[in-house]
This record gives sequence, C-alpha cells and structure tokens, in this order.
Amino acid sequence: MGTVFSIAVRDPGPGTPEAVRRIAERLHRIDAVFSTYRPDSDISRLGRGELALDDCDPEVRTVLATCREVAAETDGYFTERPGGRLDPSGWVKGWAIEEAARLLRAAGARQFCVNGGGDVQTSGGPWRIGIAHPGKPGLLAAVLAGSGFAVATSGTAERGAHILDPHTGRPADGLASLTLAGAPGTGIARTDAWATAAFAMGPDRALAWVARQPGVEALAVLPDGTKRWTAGLPGHLPPSGPADWQPTAAY
Repeated sequence: MGTVFSIAVRDPGPGTPEAVRRIAERLHRIDAVFSTYRPDSDISRLGRGELALDDCDPEVRTVLATCREVAAETDGYFTERPGGRLDPSGWVKGWAIEEAARLLRAAGARQFCVNGGGDVQTSGGPWRIGIAHPGKPGLLAAVLAGSGFAVATSGTAERGAHILDPHTGRPADGLASLTLAGAPGTGIARTDAWATAAFAMGPDRALAWVARQPGVEALAVLPDGTKRWTAGLPGHLPPSGPADWQPTAAY
C-alpha cells in the first residue's frame, strides 16, 4: 500500500511469532486486493472497468459499503473516489491496522502498538505517540499519551497537498496537518478516515465537526505553524507536556 507497518508487543507469548507471521500474510493479502500501486489488484482492475464488483474479492464490496457510511458521517468530505479515481485507501490502511491488532489479541497479546504509515492503534499502555511537525522535518508538533487509544494524522508533510476537497475537487490547503486521537474503543480505521475527511474540511469546520464526535479529539497545525485543538485534547498530553495547552474558545 505504499507504506510501512511496524508492531511493538510488550507482553509477547508463545503465540506471538505465529501471530506476526499471520499478520504479514494478512497484510500482503489486503495489499494484493486493495493496493492502488498494483495494476493487478482487484481495486485497480475494478477502477479500470476490467473487473465487475461481483467478481472481486468479497471484502471489496464490504469496504466500499463502509466507505459510503463514512461519507455520510462526514457530510461527503470522505470519498472512496478522490479526484474521480477509485481509491478506498483512506479506509483500507486503518482497517489493515485493525486486522493486525485483531490477530495479536487472538494470540493473547494485550500490550501492543501497531503503526501503519504513522497511524497507530494501541492496546494496554500507557503509550506515548509523537506527532511529526509538518513544517519542521525531524521535530514533533506534540506528544500524545494514552492507553488503548488510536491516533491518526493527515497532512502535507510526506506527500504534499494530496488530499482533495471532494466538494470542489481542489487540494485542501487550509491545514498543514490534522491529528485525531480516539478514545479506547474507537478503532483506527474510523479515526484515520475521519482525519482524512476533517482535513479536507479546513480548520474551522474540521475542529467544530470533531468537537461533536464523542470520544475523539483533534490537534490542528496550520500552514503558518499555529496550533489549534479541541477542548479535550490536553487530556492526551503526558504529565510532562506543556502547561499552557488550554481549550480554544471556539471548540
């Protein structure tokens, strides 16, 4: 899927090596079906009209249906067809992380962190997650802390202005990055998809929208480096975090 996955397990047991092997197989299978980087994947062939939906892997139908659900939840700011091209990666990457987490839990692990391209699902904890600064390579915009939470960031640091506003078709440029932190029980798939959609909304609409979603907080970094956040975001700061993070008046 054009990214890197890593796994940290704090409580490895006898079944952990086999679980990691199964995770690698599962991720390769998801890649084979959904990767837009592979011309032979089901999703690429479906997008070109070479394969009918009924002839695709059954998970393709499920994923596309879920993408439509997320589109409805986000007022159409999430789409499986960014720029008119079939590409459900905004859901698939987070879902793949959740699949890895599921296999770890099945093997008995309870203290782990799965990182897929910078989006993270944790179990147990506490964990500290560094948020890359979009305008200062090698530096962090913040460090978030929590147990069993999910953290997803959308932004321009790695791939430039690649997120499109589905309503205009133009690149979203009101934010440099947007990080969502989901409370325990909030999976990384939805957290990641919501982060993509909210980034496309722009700073004011995004933060107001996230503030209405239970169990989710946001940290926005604007192109000039200014930071804005939702009222509960400081609750994810570690004890050593800045003392001056106060809720912004608008959110």
